Amino acid sequence: MNDKLLKLKNNSLDDDIPIMQDEGLNFLIELIKNKKIKKILEIGTAVGYSAIKMATVSSDIQITTIERDKARYDCARKNIKDFNLNSRINPIFADATELTIDDKYDLIFIDAAKGKNTLFFEKFKNNLNPDGYIVTDNLKFHGCVEKPLEEIESRNVRGLVRKIRNYIEFLKNNKEFETEFFDVGDGISVSRRK
Repeated sequence: MNDKLLKLKNNSLDDDIPIMQDEGLNFLIELIKNKKIKKILEIGTAVGYSAIKMATVSSDIQITTIERDKARYDCARKNIKDFNLNSRINPIFADATELTIDDKYDLIFIDAAKGKNTLFFEKFKNNLNPDGYIVTDNLKFHGCVEKPLEEIESRNVRGLVRKIRNYIEFLKNNKEFETEFFDVGDGISVSRRK
């Protein structure tokens, strides 16, 4: 990892910005390489770290990334510019639940509000190329998803865990997509049309 990228990563961690864990991001990078993915839609930009990392895989990768938090969006735009990736990463300031996109993508990466995973999956699945992939991060949610609910003190976290569990069930029972689950990083799913 180059110094600039390492600095962005460390600054994000210092500022409690939720960026993807190394193990999960490396898994995603390998998927992009192995499947020769060229067009990516990312839901949840944060400060642009994962988009920048994905863009560095190959010079012909194009990424559209959506962020609803204005401060993070502004920070992401600055970071993308700092890495000279303006021509390949297009950040959109919007709430993904309200945004309509016409383009088709080889990969849709869901890494936004965990309680809305199912909504994002259903909303954007028609933007997926026929042999494309939908990848979702944080399915373990820092180990909370495996815990009995009564052991989770925060009501908000319990609610999120329920939603993530429902999403996992939604993926397992989906008639249109088949999903593999990977115990890397914070838990990742990779879905593709049957």
